[in-house]
Amino acid sequence: MNDLTAEDFKAMMTEENTVVIDVRTPEEEFEGNIDGSININLMDPSFIEKIDALDQSKKYLLYCRSGGRSATACQVMDKKGFETYNLLGGIQAWNELD
Repeated sequence: MNDLTAEDFKAMMTEENTVVIDVRTPEEEFEGNIDGSININLMDPSFIEKIDALDQSKKYLLYCRSGGRSATACQVMDKKGFETYNLLGGIQAWNELD
């Protein structure tokens, strides 16, 4: 797992073979999300199944509300051989970009 600032996260989103994952709950996602992200809720019992179905040849940029849950999700994915990046400060930091 690599931690990224919101600026670096935004820049990396444009790279080829990069997927952005929101690990928050669906309820939190309704409060706003990063365009183009997919939601895979870390707290969902099927989280591991959903992660296992992902393409390991891609890079994954993960975020949550403040960066804690996405760091945990990155650690889980790293152990499975994924290349992951965590948004420091989560969507709160992202929302401060503009």
